[in-house]
Amino acid sequence: MAKEKILVVEDDRDLRLGLARRLQASGYSVALAADAMAAVRLARIEVPDLILLDIGLPAGDGFTVMEHYAQLGSLGAIPVVVLTGRDPSVTEARARNMGVAGFLTKPVENDKLLSTIARALRGEPDPAAIDTP
Repeated sequence: MAKEKILVVEDDRDLRLGLARRLQASGYSVALAADAMAAVRLARIEVPDLILLDIGLPAGDGFTVMEHYAQLGSLGAIPVVVLTGRDPSVTEARARNMGVAGFLTKPVENDKLLSTIARALRGEPDPAAIDTP
């Protein structure tokens, strides 16, 4: 059985590599992007099963990336889990309105990261979204 592939979009090199190691140790295949342009290009090439997306990125933010995915047909169907250090009171509602499968803030505990990813890959709704105004 092929491993599920996750595209990690994170501009902080150390965090990007750390996330890759955590995900690979949990049995996922990982592709990496460091900015918004690479996130769009690599999603088209890699066609991941899930995208773990930072909001604060060079060359366009995570919202711009999600807008591009929505315009690119099948990429719009790939679940996106946002992992951001930005203030959730400013970003979470906008991300959820764009249809994200999960919203996490940095730093995130490994169990929470992995359970959110597993739930999103199964297509289950995010229970935290119910509490979002």
